[in-house]
Amino acid sequence: MLWGRESSNNFTGLKETRKNEFLTLPDTIALCSSLEKSISYAEFIIISISAQQLRSFAKHLNSIIETQNKTFILCMKGLEASSGKRLSQVFSEEVGRNVNVAVWLGPGHVQEYVNNIPNCMVIGSKNVEITKKIVKELNSDLIRFYYGQDLIGNEMGAATKNVIGIAAGMLDGLNYSSLKGSLMARGTREISRLVSVMGGSDLTIYGLSHLGDYEATLFSMHSKNRKFGQAYVEGERFGKLAEGVSTVKALKELSRQYEVDLPICNALYEILFENKDAKETLENLLLRPVKFEFQ
Repeated sequence: MLWGRESSNNFTGLKETRKNEFLTLPDTIALCSSLEKSISYAEFIIISISAQQLRSFAKHLNSIIETQNKTFILCMKGLEASSGKRLSQVFSEEVGRNVNVAVWLGPGHVQEYVNNIPNCMVIGSKNVEITKKIVKELNSDLIRFYYGQDLIGNEMGAATKNVIGIAAGMLDGLNYSSLKGSLMARGTREISRLVSVMGGSDLTIYGLSHLGDYEATLFSMHSKNRKFGQAYVEGERFGKLAEGVSTVKALKELSRQYEVDLPICNALYEILFENKDAKETLENLLLRPVKFEFQ
């Protein structure tokens, strides 16, 4: 069962044609505009909305229906911009900490999946038995799932790879694509330091949720965050959601909270929210420091 708001153009289009720009819905999927009916229907509830709307959605969800004995799978990548909180934290704060919450992360684009091009992804939660149950339910030849072992690292890695994706797009727009190798090397180290002080494992950043997603985010023609960064420096309007923009705000807050220097994230904040020149700022970041590589 697929839920959507009656007022949504996407939902209305699916009801009328059972198609969107990416796929055609099979007859086995029912469409429903009643949130209460949809949640009651299923044991597993997959949520895929803007990260910045999750708190209000979860609050509404908790006010209309009993959420115990359900497993909620957050299939989006981001952080709450105002607080820097991970999405599983946001959801648990609103629906109750005893509710089963998992995350579905990792590389892949719908444009490739609908053409039967396989990939690997990660399911993670605080309860490994819930993780295993979801993987058993969803595993297929098209998507091979791995068990996430570090919820903090997986969520932070998935959210922050979008930020690195925006930086990669800016490099593409400036004809500095050759610097994406340097960006990848420095980006993983920067985020791994943050994850470590937050209580996660710095090794998680080198797994599927972050480094493993770089090809799909820093290089793919389908990557919305990369395309946003490129459009930004080229002075063009980008009409789709690039979740990494809000994540940049969240990382600015986390940098302050944990007293961790995040040079790439701070540079993007200066470009996006303080109107600093992208070319000069990125050159200063990636080309001019003289220091030991692993200091």
